[in-house]
Amino acid sequence: MTRLFHISDLHFGLEDPAALAWFTDCVRAERPDAVLITGDLTMRARSREFSAACDWIETLDVPVTVEVGNHDLPYFNPVARFLFPYHRIRRIKRFVEQEIDLPGLAIVPLKTTARAQWRLDWSKGWVTDKALRRTLAAIDALPPGTMALVTAHHPLVEAGTRGRALTRGGERALTALAKRGVAAVLSGHVHDAFDLNKQTAGGPIRMIGAGTLSQRIRSTPPSFNELRIADRRLSVRVRNLADVPTAEMQIADIPPDALPPRDPGEPVAPVHAVPPVDPPVH
Repeated sequence: MTRLFHISDLHFGLEDPAALAWFTDCVRAERPDAVLITGDLTMRARSREFSAACDWIETLDVPVTVEVGNHDLPYFNPVARFLFPYHRIRRIKRFVEQEIDLPGLAIVPLKTTARAQWRLDWSKGWVTDKALRRTLAAIDALPPGTMALVTAHHPLVEAGTRGRALTRGGERALTALAKRGVAAVLSGHVHDAFDLNKQTAGGPIRMIGAGTLSQRIRSTPPSFNELRIADRRLSVRVRNLADVPTAEMQIADIPPDALPPRDPGEPVAPVHAVPPVDPPVH
């Protein structure tokens, strides 16, 4: 059996120290085969936030792969954003978009963040042609029979009827991944866990999202996903300090952003632990 810990949206700068300490203890005690981090290590990509995030990641002492989230690109320095967007994360460069190969299983990254887009909101996802080609080439190069999981920061599509396809190129990417038999696409960004099956033109594909280990909760307490793979079957358990059952931690569709729900009809988990206000950024 292979066991993976899937975490997301650490948001150092507004991290939850108790949740991070608990997760660290779980890693040390249980020694998962790998830790998959699907983006947003920081709140504002400040040097001190990245320093704290890197310090923490380097203590995990297991194989790690890291996706870059929209919060990890410089906010206040346009020169750095366009010319040196990953300079502040260079200490853990070896983990960033790193493919992990385990017996019969491969973790393949898919980049969904962009320095700029032809729309006002650059926090949304974008799967470029180049990023998709790179991911598909890595999948095509795997030994026959290898099970593949793809990691990305943004969910590639919204699952409910209210979705607005906010990740550009996401539907196309999901279809291509489904055609290649990818077992699941793992993501973060929306701060609540989910486990959904999406029908595409290439066939069905599973989408699995992790919650947050920060103070920026949406409708569930801080959590992480424990993934178990045995006999090519993938199971998901959403672990949290409040001991809320997995089914109650997962939202029924993917919302368009990572803000706490404020309007009627916005997707929430059965827990309904919606914070009265979003924590101030700084």
